[in-house]
Amino acid sequence: MKKNDLKIDDSAKVINEEFFETVSEYWDNILRLYKKFEDQKPIMLIDVQEKRVYAFPYLEFKSSMNERSQAKLEKEYENALLNNKVVVFMQDNEKKQLFSQDFDLE
Repeated sequence: MKKNDLKIDDSAKVINEEFFETVSEYWDNILRLYKKFEDQKPIMLIDVQEKRVYAFPYLEFKSSMNERSQAKLEKEYENALLNNKVVVFMQDNEKKQLFSQDFDLE
């Protein structure tokens, strides 16, 4: 990822049905990968075109974003850590969209 390649879509505040369906479809993989790197509290990314789930160190992922999106991520990530949640992103390169939401780990 190059710096500023990723930005959080403003519509991410309202999670759409496609996002929930995609997260549900990959949830077992998300949890399995998250648990593998749990001590690092990674950011999880679903790549729609690749049909894969990735775990990224928070600072690495954050540094790939523009300043505005970094601020949004920082708040979301801090809230997730406080509430035993994981931040999950869904990236759709064809639609040029990036959605995020935190989800309970339990």
